[in-house]
Amino acid sequence: MGFKMKVLLVTGGAGFIGSNFIKYFLETQKDFTVVNYDKLTYAGNLDNLREVENNPRYVFVKGDICDTDKVSWVLNNFKPDYIINFAAESHVDRSIDEPLVFGRTNVIGTLNLLQCAHSFWQKNNCENKRFLQVSTDEVYGSIENDTDYFTESSDLLPSSPYSATKAGADLLVRAFSITYGMPAIITRCCNNYGPYQHKEKFIPKCISHALSGKPIPIYGDGLSIREWIHVSDHCAAITKALFYGTPGEIYNIGSGEEISNIDMARMILGILGKPQDAVIKVSERPGHDRRYALNSSKANSELKWSCNYKLSDGIAKTVLWYKENQSWWDN
Repeated sequence: MGFKMKVLLVTGGAGFIGSNFIKYFLETQKDFTVVNYDKLTYAGNLDNLREVENNPRYVFVKGDICDTDKVSWVLNNFKPDYIINFAAESHVDRSIDEPLVFGRTNVIGTLNLLQCAHSFWQKNNCENKRFLQVSTDEVYGSIENDTDYFTESSDLLPSSPYSATKAGADLLVRAFSITYGMPAIITRCCNNYGPYQHKEKFIPKCISHALSGKPIPIYGDGLSIREWIHVSDHCAAITKALFYGTPGEIYNIGSGEEISNIDMARMILGILGKPQDAVIKVSERPGHDRRYALNSSKANSELKWSCNYKLSDGIAKTVLWYKENQSWWDN
C-alpha cells in the first residue's frame, strides 16, 4: 500500500505572508502537497514563488475565494486535509477608499470558504481536519497607553474598514466552530516584515524611498507604535497552530518588540547610511490606531513557539534583501 501525501490548501498564497509560508512549509513538511489558490490581485505575485513553482509537491490554481463553484471544485479535486486562509485585502489606506472591495473578499470570501469547506468535510469525514484563519492584531483596535496588551479575550474594536472586515471574518469562523463543529483555529499576528512584501507597506516603502533618495512619508507625529515580527517567525507560529492548536481557540502571535513609526524609519535610514532627517510628515490617516501590542504567552506555552529573529537583525537582513532585489519591487 503506497504512502499517501497529506494536502494543505492555502488561499492567498501568492501574497507576502502566504508566499513566505508556502516556501517555509514545503521546506519543513516533506509529507505534504500544497495547493495555492489565489486570485492574483495587485498584491499577489507568482514571482514570489519562482523557487517552488517546479516542485512536484506544489500546485497553483487561479481563483477567487468568493467563487463558490471554483472553491468547491478545488476541494473536490484536491481533497485537502487542512486549509489556511491568507486570502484578504490588507492595505488599510485602500480600505478607506474602497471598503466594499474589502467587505467582499474578507467577509463574504471567508464565509464562502467556510461554507464550502464545511459541506465538503461533512460529506468526506471532518475528523483530523483543520481550518486556520490568519487574522490581525488590528481587530482589537487601539491601545491609548504604553502599558496594556491585547489578550485573546480582548474586545474586538476595529478602527478601519480593513480591520472591521477581518474582525467580521473572525466572528464567522467562531460561529462555524460553535454551530457546525468546524475544527477551526484563528491566529492574530502583529505587523510583519521581511522579503517579498508589497512596496506600499510601511517598511518596504521606507526602504525603497531611502534607496531612491526620496524622503520617507510618516503619518502625523510619527509616534504611533507597532509590534513587528519577521515573517518567517510568523510562518513557524502558523505551522505550530495548525498542528498543535486546539480547535475553537485563538492564538495571538507577537514578538514583544515595539517601535514607533518614526524610530523604525530612522533605523532603516541608519542601516542605509542616509541622513536621519530624511522624513516628511504627512496628514494623519483617518482612524489611525495609536498602539498595538499583543500578549503572546498562550502561543508561547501551548504551541511551544517563540521568535528566532531580533528586530534589529531582521530589519538589517530585510533592508539588504530589498537592496539586492530592486528589480522585484520596481515591478
